[in-house]
Amino acid sequence: MTFLEFEKPIAELEGKIRELRSFSSSGGSTVRDVDISAEVGQLESKLGKLLKDTYAHLTPWQKTQVARHPERPHFKDIVAHLCEDFTPLAGDRAFGDDLAVIGGLARFRGEPVVIMGHEKGADTESRIRHNFGMARPEGYRKAVRLMDLADRFGLPVLTLVDTPGAYPGIGAEERGQAEAIARSTDKALEIEVPMVACIVGEGGSGGAVALGAASRVLMMEHAVYSVISPEGCASILWRTAEKAEDAATALKITAQDLYKLGVIDAIVEEPLGGAHRDAERAMTLLGDALEQALRDMDGIDGARLKSLKREKFLSMGDKGLH
Repeated sequence: MTFLEFEKPIAELEGKIRELRSFSSSGGSTVRDVDISAEVGQLESKLGKLLKDTYAHLTPWQKTQVARHPERPHFKDIVAHLCEDFTPLAGDRAFGDDLAVIGGLARFRGEPVVIMGHEKGADTESRIRHNFGMARPEGYRKAVRLMDLADRFGLPVLTLVDTPGAYPGIGAEERGQAEAIARSTDKALEIEVPMVACIVGEGGSGGAVALGAASRVLMMEHAVYSVISPEGCASILWRTAEKAEDAATALKITAQDLYKLGVIDAIVEEPLGGAHRDAERAMTLLGDALEQALRDMDGIDGARLKSLKREKFLSMGDKGLH
């Protein structure tokens, strides 16, 4: 497992537990007056308390690090765990296919849906192939095509947001990056089928909003969602990325802050120690939250859904002003 900087005490404790277990399995536990199992039990109890205390008091910058953890479940993992019969649909019917955004038809807990999201990749090769989850215009135009499809056939839409932001390359700008993001956001607000978005890792800038303008917006407990990365903000305001920790605090990027401001509708609990520690449990909790959000919209007609979505975004931020 990859340990973050603030997790060093946790890593040391887990190392001691592994050493004792290895000693026990090698026959060393036969030494008199040494109760290995009791000592391991004490250390595990101490580890649980340390994990609980650490993750109960994470700073916004530490949450940013957790949200970026390489072992956190990504789009492909989540779809494989929660959905059946996933059929990916490729291309934007204008330029090409963008693997930073993946989407298609699937059955989510028995119900047909359109599901899409950012995919960062799990190793160097796949990260390069998926462009680290940074979509180009064709990725957002593919999202528009899928939302149109869902609206035409009355299928709910699920989106999983996990991106540092839209790709800022010259080619992407030449092909209309800003326009593509705007059209994707507009389409999300326009469709009259239930749409649930969840920020599962990083929700960066307009690249996140393009898939996140949903009727219900959820956010995993240790995810982050902001108009710019802490490093980018620090570079602009303080002219140095070294102030990223201060920027993270000022930006109010955590799920807890954004829930208070009314930017998101619910926080999805993560297993103790973050989603990367127990990915299967984290994905199951996410599935339960997505299912509940869809149930909350049962029986609401399309025009009403669209009207409620408009009111939701127009009133965003009011909670934090009173």
